[in-house]
Amino acid sequence: MRLRKMILTVVAVCALTTALIEQTMTAQEQPKPPIAKKNPKTTQIHGYTVTDDYAWLADKTKTDKDVLAYLKAETDYADAMMAGTKAFQDALYKEMLARIKETDENVPYRYGDYFYYSRTEQGKQYPIFCRKKGSLTAAEEITLDMNEMAKGHDYFSVGAYSISDNGNLLAFSTDTTGFRQYDLFVKDLTTGKISAKIAERVNSVAWATDNKTVFYVTEDATTKRMNKFFRHELGSDKHDLLYEEKDELYRIGAGRTRSKGYIIVGSYSSTTTEMRYLPASNPKAELSLFLPRKENHEYYVDHIGDKFYIRTNDKGKNFRLVTASLNDLKQESWKELIPYRKDVMLEDVDCYAGHYIAVERKNGIPQFQVTELKSGKAHYIEFPEPVYVAHGISNLEFNTTNFRFNYESFITPESVFDYDVLTRKRELKKQQPVLGGYEPKLYQSERFSATAADGTKVPVSIVYKKDLKLDGKRPLLLEAYGSYGYPYDVDFSSQRLSLLDRGVVYAVAHIRGGGDLGKEWHDQGKMMVKKNTFTDFIACAEHLVKTKYTSSDRLVVTGGSAGGLLMGAVTNMRPDLFKAVVSYVPFVDVMNTMLDATLPLTVGEYLEWGNPNEKPAYDYMRSYSPYDNIEAKAYPTMLVRTSLNDSQVMYWEPAKYVARLRAMKTDNNPLLFKIKLEPGGHGGASGRYDRLKDMAFDYAFMLSQFGITK
Repeated sequence: MRLRKMILTVVAVCALTTALIEQTMTAQEQPKPPIAKKNPKTTQIHGYTVTDDYAWLADKTKTDKDVLAYLKAETDYADAMMAGTKAFQDALYKEMLARIKETDENVPYRYGDYFYYSRTEQGKQYPIFCRKKGSLTAAEEITLDMNEMAKGHDYFSVGAYSISDNGNLLAFSTDTTGFRQYDLFVKDLTTGKISAKIAERVNSVAWATDNKTVFYVTEDATTKRMNKFFRHELGSDKHDLLYEEKDELYRIGAGRTRSKGYIIVGSYSSTTTEMRYLPASNPKAELSLFLPRKENHEYYVDHIGDKFYIRTNDKGKNFRLVTASLNDLKQESWKELIPYRKDVMLEDVDCYAGHYIAVERKNGIPQFQVTELKSGKAHYIEFPEPVYVAHGISNLEFNTTNFRFNYESFITPESVFDYDVLTRKRELKKQQPVLGGYEPKLYQSERFSATAADGTKVPVSIVYKKDLKLDGKRPLLLEAYGSYGYPYDVDFSSQRLSLLDRGVVYAVAHIRGGGDLGKEWHDQGKMMVKKNTFTDFIACAEHLVKTKYTSSDRLVVTGGSAGGLLMGAVTNMRPDLFKAVVSYVPFVDVMNTMLDATLPLTVGEYLEWGNPNEKPAYDYMRSYSPYDNIEAKAYPTMLVRTSLNDSQVMYWEPAKYVARLRAMKTDNNPLLFKIKLEPGGHGGASGRYDRLKDMAFDYAFMLSQFGITK
């Protein structure tokens, strides 16, 4: 007995010694993180003296050798730290790829004499755009093959894709850097000839009825604010500037009504709009002002017959629908069709020859209300699940009773339906296949509410495999955005199955600042109450822990862009609440960005975040700015991702953030910074296989935090 105990003790000591040796070796072999040099820059503002040790990363260009050396060192370090998961990454990539039908085709849609669609081929990164004349059995014409066009480019994206009325010309735009700077071209679809570059930095595009006049919007070369509207007749050297938006709070966009009757040019700030129009049949006409801008009045215009249809918030934040005669646009003459409702957000209105469809959101759920023009009868399209996302797609024809929409949920794959608004019958045209035997019945989704610090009920949507036990032991990934009034919809992802099938619970927090519960929901999470966005997220995370869906040491959180701001803010506020944080292209250097009016987006976003040139706004924004609130304390494990050519959040924001965080944090938790140094944009890589490989890297990182390595 005593001998056995001695043997066990010796074995234990040997095991402990071996473990210590292994730990020592691991520590010795562990890659060392790069340390960014400090070059203090001091500025004075509102009576404060502000010192920024890493301003040099922003002051120098992205081609500077010191900047590139630091970014490459960070990316190399991230790759070295993840080297042990390489086999896992490869397995995840193959697993996710195996669920995708690589050679596939979208449901064709009718426009004029042709059916248009795109398709993919196995092994090719990009879609191929095609059409068939008159019938789906006709010969295929390829309008654009992105794979051929992308040759020689690490990044390739098509922006505009607009067909002339006679079907002979295609106006399209391309970006080859990821900086969202698109060049405009026109392709003659009868000969295959592509024009020389027509214009640079092009955003929206629309054709006149004459099949030779194209309208387009360009952006400012420095701020990327869309500010000029041009008319161009093909074959001429003239580019007529018809309108320039000089107020830096506003950007412009242009389009053509589905009726084909009018070209609409809109000026937009975060709180106010102003519309101009001209007949598409008279492209040389002057632009007419619809209604002068008035602060905090948003209105949007469409057209049927002898009336304009106007979605307006003049009577309430959630909008109403009115009409105006083409000959009498005065606001006092408007006639109401759908009143303002406090509990229903009127998000959009689609106009057709015989009906219109109101796109609404109630209790965070989208819905379609169809109204027939002749009878005035209205009905809602019914959906089978309590929580889902649906939106109209490819509805280019005006004289039709068919309405096409996408429908999906956490459990139901993307499904395309055609709905006849008269017979009320729907036809499933395609449900996106999930290869490998996906069984929806194995998964469960829920929606419930967490209680925020001020008592507000914040919706949370979750999905998981049905064998869930509320014991706090399940890993959970919580995601959110919470800005600009954008709803966070519950979509399907076949890639997400790689998490769910390994026991991960996936959750979305529908926090204030987003648009999930209408315009007021947005207003309660912006400007001088922006912190509600962060405390809402914390309340949702705490609720998930309290109700034992997970525990804080099994909770990973993620967000991108403004959702990256969210990640930075909540990590500063409650670093103890999260096991790990994954932050994509994060807007984290709030003060420096919002104080630089030359940067893309800055001035126009004074109405979302505040203008820090005003001291009250400066003080409030600085109190939550992630970069400015990093402290000497322990932080969770983190992965930060960005692209060198990101045009929305400049690379130096996450670079400075990581550099300062690495210098100040007191823990030994890994901090990885992965930069796409080759061309990539705000959304990362452009090719579908490249994006999937990036996702495999991220999933391997997240799963490893849960102790899942295969």
